Amino acid sequence: MSKETTASDIYSDYDRFAWFYNRYWGPEFSSPALAIYNVLLFPHLPAECRVLDLCCGTGQISAGLSERGFRVTGLDGSEAMLRLARQNAPAAEFIHGDARLFRQPQHFQCVISAFDSLNHIMELDELTKVFRNVYDSLSDDGIFLFDLNIEDASELLGSTLDMIEDDHVCIVRGSYNQMKKLKRYEVTMFQLEDRGWQRADLTLYQRYYSTDEVLGALADAGFLRVKTYDARREFDFNLSDGRMFYLARK
Repeated sequence: MSKETTASDIYSDYDRFAWFYNRYWGPEFSSPALAIYNVLLFPHLPAECRVLDLCCGTGQISAGLSERGFRVTGLDGSEAMLRLARQNAPAAEFIHGDARLFRQPQHFQCVISAFDSLNHIMELDELTKVFRNVYDSLSDDGIFLFDLNIEDASELLGSTLDMIEDDHVCIVRGSYNQMKKLKRYEVTMFQLEDRGWQRADLTLYQRYYSTDEVLGALADAGFLRVKTYDARREFDFNLSDGRMFYLARK
């Protein structure tokens, strides 16, 4: 699969969703996430080290990392997300690519992947490929920190999120298939543009993995030193449903 095919086919829905993510979810998540990084990650990183923000979205986390003096590279599959990321984090470098396929010539002291980005990898073998790519891109004793949504009782109830403003409307309807461990988001968006109201409909999916599955995939990729942190229990992180942070060392 070429990068061109990957970008145009797989990530087209994320392109259409980029403006909403940039306006609402990116800013909302970045502040508490960076506060958690301040506990789990930053004390263990050398000043001005190289950090890869994998699946960087619209760059709010990249901006926070750059402001702390790290040399940041962001990688994402959505060109629309990256255009906004370059505005939000002008000090960072951004690359269009697929987390399952990327190869970087330079090594990073740290790789992060924030805001359940890796839940959008639909198969466990593909998630393992991502972990192997991360392992290969890290310097010796480098750190990999990421978070994943995890199943909890609230998932079974479904959810609806409505955003209504003068120039846009967005409705997000969430449902969860417990048998398939699959979260489905039906998104309907309206934006007021020069030619009038424009509508976009899309469906986004997340795969929920058990902690044992994730730890097994990390081990297959070479990560044998891994710690887990329940975001709600250990950091009082309540912006979304269940979430687990994983900190792995090469």
